[in-house]
Amino acid sequence: MPSFSPSKLIFVFIVSIILSYGSVIVAQNQTTNIGVIIDESTRAGKEQKTAIEIAVKKLNSGSNDRKLAIHFKNSSGDPLEAASSAHELIDKQNVRAIIGTSSWEETTVVAKIGQQARVPVISSTASTLQPLFHLQWPFLVQMTDLDISNEINCITSIIKSYNWKRIIAVYEDNVYGGEYEGFSILSEALQKIDSIIEHRVVVPHFTSPFDPKETIRDALATILTTKQSRVFILLKSSIPTATRVFEEANKLGLTGQDSVWILGNGFSSFLDSIEPSVFRPVQGALGIKTYYSNENPQLLEFRSNFKTIFRSNYPEEDKFEPGIYAIRAYDSIETISRALDRLGNLNETDNAFSEKLLNTILSSNFSGLTGTIAFQDGKLSQPLVIQLVNVVGKSYKELEFWSPGSGFSNRSIRQLSINWPGDLINRIPKGWAMPNNATKMKIGVPDSTSFERFVKVEWIESTNETKYTGFCIAVFESVVATLQEKYGYTLPYEFINHTGSYDDLIDKVYYKTYDAVVGDVTILANRSKYVEFTQPFTESGLSMVVQVRSEPQKAWKFMRPFTMEMWLASGGILFYTMFVVWFMEHQVNREFRGSWKDQLGTALWFTFSSLFFSHREQIRSNHSKVVVMIWLFIVFILTSSYTASLTTMLTVRMLEPTVQNIDWIRRTDAPVGCDPDSFVGKYLTDVLNLKNIKNVSRQNEYPDNFKNESISAAFLELPYQKYFLKEYCNQYMAVGPSYKFGGLGFVFPKDSPITDDVSRAILYLLEEGRILEMEKEWLDTSQNCANSNPEVESERLSLDNFWGIFVISGATSTLSLLIFLYRLLHNRIEQRITSFRESRWNTNNESRWRRAIRLVLIMLSLNHTQAQPTQNLESREEWNHQNPQQWELVSPTEVPHHLEIGRPTQLEIPMRKMDHVGEDL
Repeated sequence: MPSFSPSKLIFVFIVSIILSYGSVIVAQNQTTNIGVIIDESTRAGKEQKTAIEIAVKKLNSGSNDRKLAIHFKNSSGDPLEAASSAHELIDKQNVRAIIGTSSWEETTVVAKIGQQARVPVISSTASTLQPLFHLQWPFLVQMTDLDISNEINCITSIIKSYNWKRIIAVYEDNVYGGEYEGFSILSEALQKIDSIIEHRVVVPHFTSPFDPKETIRDALATILTTKQSRVFILLKSSIPTATRVFEEANKLGLTGQDSVWILGNGFSSFLDSIEPSVFRPVQGALGIKTYYSNENPQLLEFRSNFKTIFRSNYPEEDKFEPGIYAIRAYDSIETISRALDRLGNLNETDNAFSEKLLNTILSSNFSGLTGTIAFQDGKLSQPLVIQLVNVVGKSYKELEFWSPGSGFSNRSIRQLSINWPGDLINRIPKGWAMPNNATKMKIGVPDSTSFERFVKVEWIESTNETKYTGFCIAVFESVVATLQEKYGYTLPYEFINHTGSYDDLIDKVYYKTYDAVVGDVTILANRSKYVEFTQPFTESGLSMVVQVRSEPQKAWKFMRPFTMEMWLASGGILFYTMFVVWFMEHQVNREFRGSWKDQLGTALWFTFSSLFFSHREQIRSNHSKVVVMIWLFIVFILTSSYTASLTTMLTVRMLEPTVQNIDWIRRTDAPVGCDPDSFVGKYLTDVLNLKNIKNVSRQNEYPDNFKNESISAAFLELPYQKYFLKEYCNQYMAVGPSYKFGGLGFVFPKDSPITDDVSRAILYLLEEGRILEMEKEWLDTSQNCANSNPEVESERLSLDNFWGIFVISGATSTLSLLIFLYRLLHNRIEQRITSFRESRWNTNNESRWRRAIRLVLIMLSLNHTQAQPTQNLESREEWNHQNPQQWELVSPTEVPHHLEIGRPTQLEIPMRKMDHVGEDL
């Protein structure tokens, strides 16, 4: 074993300490290379470069163990140049992460290279395939919470709120061509809200070798001369390209009143930093931009530094405010710096360094310039908020906020105060206009309608032309005149007569063969799925029309004014009233006494004679008087109603339908007629369950079919039915219910912007009464018929019309009877009590308990023999012999005063005086 001197051991120890300390110093001062790919010729590239320099300077001056070395590369907006720059940065500069890229095309190319080299790529451009990008490019990290689908959904919400139907999409072409994915996403989103892209303007890329102005001018001129839409959506565009588009649109007058411009996030994000002259031509445009709070202290400090440095580096720029791209670039550098610090002394040559750096970046969670920096599925996880702004003057005003989950915070953005293009403030722009070289609209007209008063197509040989007349044609011509008068544009059109069903007409509009349909077309839910209807200009429904006949004379016609229930109820209340009056008068009135036959006859005679107010019997009881008073009031109402109804039946010629209701049609399977070209036949089969249906094509064929009994009823739409009944006076009538529909309206394609104006014109004509005048002109034939509505049999009076007075009469009679019985019983008891007080049993020596028991027995007893003393039997028999038993009961309302409680001394008056009192009653 070799031996070491102490001096050698000390030397080795000192050298090892020095080497270990040196390795620590090297690790602590390690520098990481970061690549940046930007387009330095654009405003976004300039902002990104300035922001990154500010971030690196601040972070490197701190106490971080790792320093950052930035290597810039200029892509000039070319994806191939960006790919070449990425290879150079990875191979020559040995960068550990790449930041930047100015478009999604550049991002995808660089992300693929980064994936192959295991280098994380951080980009702030929005993706078009948000659900898939983190799987396709796992080393791509998006420093944004916005993707193209969110942006388009926000734009679609705006379109839907203002009900614009046709859209012009404007976007900048890719450098090497190819379909822009955002266009297909926008087209699909608009279809869901029944809008379409009428035309698209694809502008050459700003790096194109030739001047794109001529191309832009020709594309916009095509819109002006051939397209209706004036709603422009700028989806994707660089600032130079957008500037050219705005200038040419302004020259052609496409930025004036009734035009709408919606600027996507790619352009609106620069509204804070670009020269106002760029967006001056599109004053009143709406813009959508990513929202972030301006109150963050870090952001305020960054903004101050940015303005100073940016003004120094780019004095040719007019504005020095940082945009969203500068802010995202700063946060990207800070994210990488924090991730490297968390990795500690991990050597960059380690094979797992790239994966660990990527995972550390994705697990970041700190406060950046715009809020919390954290990632989920490869993109920022903070809630997305898009701000709606309105370009006004040299800047913009903030309007509303939109988020993917809840849409606009104000549900109705139509209420917002917006300065629209052309200084339009008082109303919302239509978003469309008639093209300068507009071709005539092809309007289909049914040439074989059942009722020619509505639509009539005839060939005039003398002039060799087709003539279109009728109520529907007159309404449409008035609408066209109103459009020119109220809205200032002419609607060029030509009628084309169509042979076929109405459903075929709807299909022709759906498949763009016709631009519209004018005629007696009924608005139905199934048809509304494929086309759009205007406001109905007349009501619509379906009713059954049948022949009428005179009512034959009947011997029992006097019974017809009342229904059977009414007769039974009247008889019941009559006999009940008779019983109540008899019961109460029988006690006090001699005229209602006698044998039971005499009493029954008197009661019946009194009741029936009261129907004619000819009764002679006097009423003694006040309760009876109340009952009779109510009864006479009811008699007056019933007799008056009966007389009026019977008089009408006997003096007016009545007509009754040959078919009473649709149930009879179903039971007998009787044939019915309808128009073969309309929806009526299918409705009768599917909804009303009728099977025996005959087609009747013309109006004049209905009377013939009724006469030869080919049909028992005809089902006509309500406008036809009214005209038919007026045309054939007192020969037909409508029976049964009317099945309602949407009315008659004009037909336009789903995406037609003209529909709203036509509907407003129809409403104007309705309010002015001009459509009513046209109805009288075309459909009113009453001058040929004195009475177009046949008199049908008057409605029979039923219990539903009079049950109220019957209840009043019954309740009054019952209440009077109960009060009468109560007072009668009360007086009987008082008489018993008074009688026993005078009896010899009522002595002062009797105990109180015996008196109480005797009082209870008196109240419970209704028989004279149970409580009367036996000593008085002889005197009572003598009294009863002289005075009949019928005088024993006295009306409770006419009780003599000497029987009232509290006056026992008056009982000494002879009872024979009651004869006189009873007679006075």
